[in-house]
Formats: sequence, C-alpha cells, structure tokens
Amino acid sequence: MFAATSHDFGAVARGAKVEYRFNFSNLYEEDVHIADVRSSCGCTTPTVTKKLLKTYEKGAIVATFNTRAFLGQRKATLTVTIDKPFYAEVQLRVEGYIRSDVVLNPGGVEFGQVDQGSPATKTLAITYAGRNDWAILGVKPASDDIDASFVETGRSGGQVSYELTVNLKPNAPAGYIKEQLVLVTNDRRASEVPVDIEARVVSAITVHPASLFMGALKPGDKVTKKLVVQAKKPFRITGVTCDVPERFEFGVAEDAKSKPVQLLPVTFTAGDKPGKITYKIRIETDLGDDAALELTAFAHVTRPPTESKSAEEGPPADATSARAAGTRIASDQIGEIHAPTIWWAHVTRGTPSATAVAAIMRSGMSGTRFRGMPRRASATSRVKEASLKAVLRWRSILTMRSKRSAGILPFSVS
Repeated sequence: MFAATSHDFGAVARGAKVEYRFNFSNLYEEDVHIADVRSSCGCTTPTVTKKLLKTYEKGAIVATFNTRAFLGQRKATLTVTIDKPFYAEVQLRVEGYIRSDVVLNPGGVEFGQVDQGSPATKTLAITYAGRNDWAILGVKPASDDIDASFVETGRSGGQVSYELTVNLKPNAPAGYIKEQLVLVTNDRRASEVPVDIEARVVSAITVHPASLFMGALKPGDKVTKKLVVQAKKPFRITGVTCDVPERFEFGVAEDAKSKPVQLLPVTFTAGDKPGKITYKIRIETDLGDDAALELTAFAHVTRPPTESKSAEEGPPADATSARAAGTRIASDQIGEIHAPTIWWAHVTRGTPSATAVAAIMRSGMSGTRFRGMPRRASATSRVKEASLKAVLRWRSILTMRSKRSAGILPFSVS
C-alpha cells in the first residue's frame, strides 16, 4: 500500500516548515479505512489526507516535523491503524536534525492559490547565529517553474541575515506544487539548508474529480457518474472525446446554457478483459483551446467465476494428468483470491481464515511469518503461533492433495 515507510529530513533550519507525505493507494477491491495514526514523539505530527479509500484511490499520511519546539536529532515512529477490510498496523519512521543556528521566517514559501499564467513572488528572512564568515553561496531550485535570488541584509557579531526572494513563473502547470529549494552555504558540517515551497496553480477551467474511478465492475456492467466542470466565467461544453469511444457515453446537451458550473454525465460499459482499465477523456469548451482539459478515467473489471470441469470428467488417466488436474481443481475450488487476502495474511494479528490459507498455498509463501506478531511468548502470541503453524500445516496437506486425483479442497472458501 505504501510507496515508502521511512524518510530522513536531513538537517533543517529552526522554524522551517518541514513535511513529508507517505503516499499510499488502495490496490484492493474492498474499501480500506484508516482508523487512526499516532506518533511516538511530539517532534512529529501525523495527519491523514483521506481516511476512506475506494479501489485505486490514493491518500497520504503527512508527517510534519515540529522545528519550533524541538532541536537536535529527533526520531519518531508513526503507527497507522487500519480497521477495514481487516485489522492491521503499519509503522512509518521519520528522523532529522533540527539546527539551532539557522532560523527561517516564515518557515516556508507559501504562494497559496495562483491563477495559471500569472506570476507570483514571496520573500523569506534567513538568520544565522555563529561564525561571522558564514555565507550563502547559491540556490538550487527543484524545478524550472521556480527561480530564486538572495541578498545579504546584515552581518555583525556572529549574526548574519539574508533575504530570499522566490518567484513562481507564469508557465507553471496547473495543479498542486510541493517542492524544495536548497540554499548552499559554506558550512562544512551542514552545507545545505532546504526550504519548502507550496502553491496551487488554478487553470481557467477545472474538473472534479481530477481522475474518475468508475468502480469494480463485471463484464457488461454499465455505470453512470457525473463530472463537475467549473470555470471563473460562464461557458458551454462543446465536445467530449475518449480514446475508446465504444465504452463511453457522454451526456453533452447541445442546447445547454452558458454558466460557470456544468455537470457532465459519463456512462461506462465494462468490457470482457479483466483487470485495471485506464482511459483518457478530453473535454472541450467554447472558451478556446487553452480552456480544454484532460483527465483519466479508470475501472476494475473483475474476472467472471469459472466452474470446475475436472470433477465431471472423472479421475485422470495417469499420474501426470492427475497432478495437472489436481492443481487445476484446487485453483478452481479456490476461485479468485483477492489481493487483500495475501495482504491480510501478512500484516494482521488475527487468525487466518480458509481464504488466507488458500492464498498462501497459491502464492507459495510456505515459510512466511506474519508481521506484527509480538516477540514475547504471551498467551495470545502462543495462540497466534499455533494458528500460523496450523496454516502452514494445512498448506502442506493441500499441496499434497492437489497432486492427487481427488482434486477437492478439505474446506469451503468464504
């Protein structure tokens, strides 16, 4: 689920706005719900951008370093508690060094909301206390959308001050910008000082949601969802195109009135190919080519259930066909094992169900130990250890039975 589980902030200035986003996504058919997230240290404050995620939706755990109240080397463990579809805990780790000699005011560069095509400028004060020869040598922007310059404003008695000017260029793309520029200094111990930059560049026309998930569908299913298209002045939708037009229908009314907000119904019909399907949709308006926009629509088409034919065909003729039939029957009896099953078998602290056993058998993870199991031999942990051994024992039995001609699993998958 998580793209990363640890992050090092490095050396940061006192008072600086320092954040890191632990991005995660729901890869499963069931909804995933984040029940809670807590920190082991007050030096880091965690927040959840989105607690309930549908299939393929994305969210983030934002770890904010408290650089005003703490100094020196700091570490924290963020424990994320998931209660749906199954209980699990994930631990995220952050660390960093908060300097006491460099102070930023304000703690970062926040442009706020900026219209696309409009430039924006912000200034920031940098104060250093220590060596009288301390100096900023240069600035390294993170992208071509940002440029920066600095000028020294004072130097006396070990106190050095600078003013940093940061410019957001007019050609910055629409969307959320979260970057860091780096101040390069002559300090050998920590030559770089990061500065966070945030901006939200708003285009002439926007659509919500920015990516459209049609849902988890069976082949042939049809679903309709609505897009909200918005602009600063009245407009009309003149056309909608898609790279696979046979799968989509768009409710564009030819006699629609011009208004700042338009609702666009989108109807999707699932095809026969299972898996994640992604499409591109382009919306055109009467505001010109600059006011056209594109978004991604995607869906998850489930595989239709298959029926086992081996039981009707009778016992295999030889040992080779028996092994093949046994494996096939076992697979058919198990059916479609969802990804959360394997995930749950790895991260939860509960007793695995028959579905989890089947997933372990199919994935070949015979020696896997469940994460989150306590090291101490408490009564509860002994039960869990016994459950784990039972799972592996069942896997061995099922593997042997799948090689025989009977081809029937000793339990029903729920």
